[in-house]
This record gives sequence, structure tokens and C-alpha cells, in this order.
Amino acid sequence: MNAVLVSLTLALSLATGQFAPQQAASDPLAPTQEARVQQLAKKLRCAVCQGLSVADSPSSMARAQLDKVRELVSDGKTDTEIVDYFVARYGEWVLLEPRAEGFNWFVWLGPVALVLGGLFVILKQRQPLPEGAAPAEAAPVPSPSTPAPSVDDADPYLQAVRRELER
Repeated sequence: MNAVLVSLTLALSLATGQFAPQQAASDPLAPTQEARVQQLAKKLRCAVCQGLSVADSPSSMARAQLDKVRELVSDGKTDTEIVDYFVARYGEWVLLEPRAEGFNWFVWLGPVALVLGGLFVILKQRQPLPEGAAPAEAAPVPSPSTPAPSVDDADPYLQAVRRELER
């Protein structure tokens, strides 16, 4: 029984990644440079996580990317050069906020165009009141003594259906 329990504990701890090799993190830089590193890391997407920035991701790949950002900052590279380094390596996908150029204009202007198109359709569907017509008023209520004209009696299709049902 103890052997099964030990095996199960070992299997669970291996499955949760407690013994996964971790990349050694580099030492933090001066406070101003470290703030710049964190700012850049929030703009870059982790290569293995879906939608997490390098700064927010717990993965070892994100730690490696963060270390690379630290290295490039300490080498004196500008923010643009660092972002371009990652774009050259991983493609434009690595940017959490895509650049507003080329085909990406559809990403930026698409929602605005859809809203404007929807407003245009709504305004075109709205029918203006004829000149001299007052806004819709309540229709007169028929008195109980006069039967209301039936729309169903005038419809030839409904008359044919009723005849078929009566047979």
C-alpha cells in the first residue's frame, strides 16, 4: 500500500511540473532600467502562452524572453530595436498590440467601420413620417356591438386551408 501511495505522489508531482527544470533568471538591473524591462515585457507576448505577456507569464520560456530583454536593455539597445529583435525572431504575433500599418489597419478600423455600417443600415431602415402627418396616435377602439373585420376572411390561402380542414 505504501509503495502505491509513494508512486502516486511521485507521478502527481511530476505531472504538476514541480520538478521541471527552470531557467536561471538573470539579476535585476538598476531600477530605471528594470522599469523599462518590465514595460517592454508587457508589450511582448509569451512564445508558449496564449495571450499572456512576458511579464505576466509564469513559464520558463517567458523567463528566458525576459532575460533576453534585460540583456538587450543592458547592452544599450533602444525600445524599438528590442521590439524589432523579437518581431524578427517570432513574427508580428509576438506583439500584444499589433502595429497600425499595412493589413493591420483592418484590425484597428474594422470595428469602427462595422459600427458605422450598422448605424447607416438602422438609419436607412427608419421610415420618415409623411409631410403633415402627426405622430402615431392610438387607434380608435371598436365598440363591442360592431364586429371587427377579419383579415383572415380576405386571405385566399387561409380560406383554402380551412376548406381542407373541414373535409
